[in-house]
Amino acid sequence: MLLRTVPFRSSAAFDQFFGSATGSRGVSAPLDAYRDGDTFFVEIDLPGVDPASIDATVDRNVLTVRAERFRVEREGVRRVISERPAGTVTRRLVLGDSLDTDRLEASYDAGVLTLSIPVTEQAKPRKIEIGVAQRELATAQ
Repeated sequence: MLLRTVPFRSSAAFDQFFGSATGSRGVSAPLDAYRDGDTFFVEIDLPGVDPASIDATVDRNVLTVRAERFRVEREGVRRVISERPAGTVTRRLVLGDSLDTDRLEASYDAGVLTLSIPVTEQAKPRKIEIGVAQRELATAQ
C-alpha cells in the first residue's frame, strides 16, 4: 500500500521544522499509516500549522504534503527561549498502485492531518469460484 523509500525520509527543512527525534532513525514527525477495511489512512502530526497553509498533491503515486508554521514577531518583544520551530516543511510518501489516489480525502483536526485513500477495486480481496471439470468416462468395450 505504502512504499517506504528514500523519498519517505525527512528533508533538512523537515528536520529543522520538527527538531530531532530520539533514537538512531534520525529526525521525523510522528506519522501513522494503517489500513482499516477498504481504506488506507495516513496521519501526520503538524502541530501549530494554519490549515490554510497545508498543501497536499499527488503526482504519479507520490503524495507530497507541504505545510508552514509562522512565528509571530512583535515589536518590543525580546525572545528569551525559542524552541518551537517555524518555517516550511515538505513530506513525500510513495503510494502503491493499489490505492485510488483520485478519491483521496484530507482533513486537519487538533494538529493532525489525516489522509484517507480508498483501496482500488482491483486490489480488494475477491472470492474466486472454482468450477468442476466434466470428464467423459471411457466406456469399456
